[in-house]
Amino acid sequence: MTDFLNALALLGNFVIVPGLAYGSQLALGALGVTMVYAVLRFSNFAHGETMSFGAMVTILVTWWLQERGVNFGPLPTALLALPIGIAGTVLMCLLSDRFVYRYYRRERAAPVTYLIVSVGILFVLSGLVRFVIGPQDRIFADGERFIMKARAFKQMTGLEQGLAIKTTQGVTVVTAVIVVAVIFWFLNRTRTGKSMRAYSDNEDLALLSGVSPDKVVLVSWAIAGTLATIAGTLYGLDKSFKPFTYFQLLLPIFAAAIVGGIGHPVGAVVGGYVVAFSEVTVTYAYKKFLIYIVPESWEPEGLVQLLSTEYKFAVSFVILVVVLLIRPTGIFKGKVL
Repeated sequence: MTDFLNALALLGNFVIVPGLAYGSQLALGALGVTMVYAVLRFSNFAHGETMSFGAMVTILVTWWLQERGVNFGPLPTALLALPIGIAGTVLMCLLSDRFVYRYYRRERAAPVTYLIVSVGILFVLSGLVRFVIGPQDRIFADGERFIMKARAFKQMTGLEQGLAIKTTQGVTVVTAVIVVAVIFWFLNRTRTGKSMRAYSDNEDLALLSGVSPDKVVLVSWAIAGTLATIAGTLYGLDKSFKPFTYFQLLLPIFAAAIVGGIGHPVGAVVGGYVVAFSEVTVTYAYKKFLIYIVPESWEPEGLVQLLSTEYKFAVSFVILVVVLLIRPTGIFKGKVL
């Protein structure tokens, strides 16, 4: 029984807890992609760089607060800077829509045109972030590092294996739950949210019903910018901030959105956790885990690792290809808001 509990603690420490945190980050990112697709009808390839931009603004404000001795106690100071990061990112999204996307929307351009335009904005944002904050790693997390330390867990349980939960992981999961709950409440309970759902379901009928398209677009970009900033900041807190990483995140984020059903908010959340746990479980080395649960004569000599962590994004690509071949509509059949 003790060996089984040690194996479970090992799995929790290296698979379950990291998977929950990473899945929460992907879920928020995929939800932002889904909101834009469901309302504006195009795949926003600049969403990863929007996350990077939002995290950058939050980091700059965090550094400013830290220099003045302002902190958030045991929690990261970045949480205090997050509202300003959200405001800056939403403003950037609205300016991009005002000076770029709105022209193509009025011209009723094809979705592929929007996609190409979003790639252009991707490169502009990428260059801007690197110019302002630089291309290197930036660590900005402060406060208490752990909610639970591995040593404390060992002393409490008497097990050989410890379970460590970082503060950033706990903050990520709690924040994701709150944000997702607020988004679903907004879409289902408020008049503006219902207008967005109507516009997403049938644009012409929604316009005849008195729905303001400009307001719907504005709110959609505001939500997408908010989600991007929160997801980007939480990812940077949990790992570290490096601009190029957010470009790489675009693949698992789109994989999550497509796995769940592009345009379906619930699917985006579910897809985020599916992709995250797939990456973590495939790249985890199971040698120590198997030592606890198999007979001694069966103990493996190698790491028992299917893929190196360097290839974790390849897992997202494989999942994306499999879903597109077997079930292109995703888990929830790509319903709209």
